[in-house]
Amino acid sequence: MADGGGVTVATVGAIVDAFNRHDVDAIMGYCADDVVWLMARGPDAWGRRFEGARAVREALAERFRSIPDAHWQDRGSWVSGGFGVSEWTLTGTTAKGEKLEVLGCDLWRFRDGKVIVKDTYWKHIEEDFT
Repeated sequence: MADGGGVTVATVGAIVDAFNRHDVDAIMGYCADDVVWLMARGPDAWGRRFEGARAVREALAERFRSIPDAHWQDRGSWVSGGFGVSEWTLTGTTAKGEKLEVLGCDLWRFRDGKVIVKDTYWKHIEEDFT
């Protein structure tokens, strides 16, 4: 099992709290320098990929600009060794006026107490495609 360096559900909760404060510095304090973030939306099957602390910091700043009232309501989390999952409901309004209310989750990987991968998934709301 991977060594998460003592990461707990409370650690994940603190990261989510930093998200809800839109506190980029606090979020980055939980991340390794070689962190990788995979966003739910993007041009590729994995969404959009950001590698390294500088790229993730810029992506976070953009996320908070693009959804200025973003809020993640905690629906539960678990951590085992270097792996974790957090479930949430994201609400907010995009800068373009689009209202959001989506269920999602983050798959976390930790090394030495720091986030090394955050992979986000959320439900895609659309008309029935069958």
